[in-house]
Amino acid sequence: MRKHDFSFVLVLTLLFLMVTVCHADIYKYVDEEGVIHLTNVPTEPDIPYVLVLREKRVLFQTKGDIGLYDDLITRASEKYRVDSALVKAVIKAESNFNHKAVSPVGARGLMQLMPATAASLQVKDSFHPENNIDGGVRYLRYLMNIFNGNLPLVLAAYNAGENAVIRYNNRIPPYRETQTYVKRVLTYLEGYSERNGTP
Repeated sequence: MRKHDFSFVLVLTLLFLMVTVCHADIYKYVDEEGVIHLTNVPTEPDIPYVLVLREKRVLFQTKGDIGLYDDLITRASEKYRVDSALVKAVIKAESNFNHKAVSPVGARGLMQLMPATAASLQVKDSFHPENNIDGGVRYLRYLMNIFNGNLPLVLAAYNAGENAVIRYNNRIPPYRETQTYVKRVLTYLEGYSERNGTP
C-alpha cells in the first residue's frame, strides 16, 4: 500500500470513529503531487473530486428531536423574524439536533457555525444551544436580507457561503453538496411546516 493510500484509509477510519462528527458527504481529490484532499464541499467545479463517503440520509424523524429546543427556537425565530419551521429544518440538516456536532471542516453545534462565522456573530460558545441557535438564526436573517428572502439562495449561502452564491450571479452554486443540501432542507421545512400547522 502506498503511503498516501494508507493516510487516506486512516482518515476515513477516523471519520467513522468520531461519534460527535455530524454526517456529510466526503469527496476526495488527489493533486499532481499525490497529496490527498478531502472535503465535504467541493467548491471548484474544475477539480475532479470523487465521492468516497456518502452521508447516511435520515428522511424525517417523528420522535425525540422536535421539542427539545422548541423554546430556544421560538425565541430566536420571533426575535429575528425567521420561520421557526425553517430553523428546525436547518438544524435537522446541519446537526440532526446534536448540540455537540462537529463537521469535518470544523463547523460546530446545532446550526453548524464555522469559527469565523461564530466570531463575527459574537457567539463565544458554539456548543451552547441557546448561543448557537441565536447566532444561526441571526445569520439566516442576514442572508435573507441580502438575497431578498429567496429561500433557496439563502440556504445555498448558509451552506457554501454568500460569496459563492454571488459569484455565480445569485444562483445556487454548481456544487453537488450544496444543491443536495438545499433540497434536503426544503424537504424538512415542508415536514416541520405541516407539523406546525402552517402552509
